[in-house]
Amino acid sequence: MKSPILFSGLLSFMFVFVPIATLAAPDYLSFKTEDEANNIEIFRAASPSVVFVTNSALYRTNPFNMNVQESPQGSGTGFVWDKSGLIVTNVHVIADATRVTITLQDQSTWDAELVGVAPSKDLALLRITAPADKLTPLPLGDSKILEVGRKVIAIGNPFGLDTTMTVGVVSALGREISSLTNRKIRDVIQTDASINPGNSGGPLLNSMGQLIGVNTQIISPSGASAGIGFAIPVDTVKKVIPQLLEYGKEVRPILGVQNPPDSWSQQRGITGVPVLSVNANLPAAKAGLIGISQNQRGDYLLGDVITEINGTTVTNSDDLLNALEQHLPGETVKVVTLRNEQRMEFAVVLAAPDEI
Repeated sequence: MKSPILFSGLLSFMFVFVPIATLAAPDYLSFKTEDEANNIEIFRAASPSVVFVTNSALYRTNPFNMNVQESPQGSGTGFVWDKSGLIVTNVHVIADATRVTITLQDQSTWDAELVGVAPSKDLALLRITAPADKLTPLPLGDSKILEVGRKVIAIGNPFGLDTTMTVGVVSALGREISSLTNRKIRDVIQTDASINPGNSGGPLLNSMGQLIGVNTQIISPSGASAGIGFAIPVDTVKKVIPQLLEYGKEVRPILGVQNPPDSWSQQRGITGVPVLSVNANLPAAKAGLIGISQNQRGDYLLGDVITEINGTTVTNSDDLLNALEQHLPGETVKVVTLRNEQRMEFAVVLAAPDEI
């Protein structure tokens, strides 16, 4: 009589166990890791802000007639800056363009007007006349608080494949890269998020979907992503865009001095930026800086050699320009120089470019 009872209990156990295992089977459509959910959320929110930039040039089909055709000569990425139709991209994306068109996510295409360029920062500002309801600006982050190891997301149009997302981390901070003018772009963000040709001008986002940089360059022997990409920090973008909007170019306050080429200083073993001459009635002259002079025997004598601006070391012209770009016209800065091997300090009130 005991066997049937044990057998019945075993059947009961098997009956209960099977449906529990079946109910526990994962459903891929509803299952996401926290990181996957974050990626999906950011992509959905940011994609409407990312635009396709087409660079076209006009050319003659025959040198003996006036027929002109338009030919695409490049493409890249940009993003919506505000509801007025401002679009940010890289200067090198629109270089030598006769016509630039912007394609929004809804596939509508708009002719772009050039508002301004900052070649030394590889930033360009365009404007389209699309209705405000078609434009979704990106929220702005803060590149000063980034940390190595933080997740970043790049969205762009590599190789003409629109709205592609890649994910990586901040690999390094404070990098320097060369701009189109051979000036150094400083405090650049390095990332291993794949950035390929066509990604240039697109946004680099943090895990909150905020803009932290503008993708601009890669290091690669093959021309494709090798895990070393660079983005212009958003703090630089925030500073440059208002200047492009107001002046059409990047502006910086001035000292009112003329400087020789860096090669001249290097050949003579001079560390710092020599003052070649000072402009009358401008800040440096008013503060007492002097330039190169000539004695009675015809020998040239160094005047002031600028070595520091407000605590920032100056070793060459690029350092000097970068130090000035951190300030506004009307601000007073401490300029440190060497004059006859003696340290000199000057309080200089910076002037606006239009005061020249």
